[in-house]
Amino acid sequence: MKPIIGVTVSLELGRDDYGIELADTEAILAAGGLPVMLPHLVEEADLDEIAEHIDGLFLAGGYDIDPTLFGEEPHPSLGVIIPSRDAFELALAKKVLAMNKPILGVCRGAQILNIAVGGDMYQDITTQVKGDLLQHQQKAPKFHGSHFVDVTEGSLLNRLTGKTRIKVNSRHHQANRLVPAPFVISGKASDGIVEAVESMHHHFVLGVQWHPENMARVSDSASVQIFSGFVEACKEEGDE
Repeated sequence: MKPIIGVTVSLELGRDDYGIELADTEAILAAGGLPVMLPHLVEEADLDEIAEHIDGLFLAGGYDIDPTLFGEEPHPSLGVIIPSRDAFELALAKKVLAMNKPILGVCRGAQILNIAVGGDMYQDITTQVKGDLLQHQQKAPKFHGSHFVDVTEGSLLNRLTGKTRIKVNSRHHQANRLVPAPFVISGKASDGIVEAVESMHHHFVLGVQWHPENMARVSDSASVQIFSGFVEACKEEGDE
């Protein structure tokens, strides 16, 4: 049977409908997983049941994150936040981490993962990071790799892709800052921005600042391998 992978969804401001990019579900399906979209639930019992029944969790990209969740107030450049999504994803991520089930987070999802373990983030890298930055909001198609990420040798990301340098797409203005144990930084851009975090104490927990789901659409090898490795870890969870 295909592993069941819970996929987080966005909620548009002022509207009553959930949404997700087709690339997210396509990448999971292509790797052999069964994506199931998760609404923003609040009851503890419901969260427990979700965590119990899924074999893995995919934390999708989306809007900004409420900075009060990591001890700050809103920066003038903070974008749209969806409180119900923040609360749901943080609570569920903590439960899935505690159960040692596989998690893959992309862009916003990588930041949710880091906050779930007590980390923090830049609300806006263009105004909060000193020095010259790369273009992190690319003016190119979503599937285009626009800059490079240096990958830590021996890391999960390195083992998945077989590379110590990968080319990634980029469309974000926030990024992880403090990365606490059990997480480590496993990828950085040349300007020092954290591009990948992963857990040293879990079977498979990886957060990447880019969008491999878009690059998988054009058969980018590193992106395909990230999803293949994630779904394989979810299969192992489902077989236990």
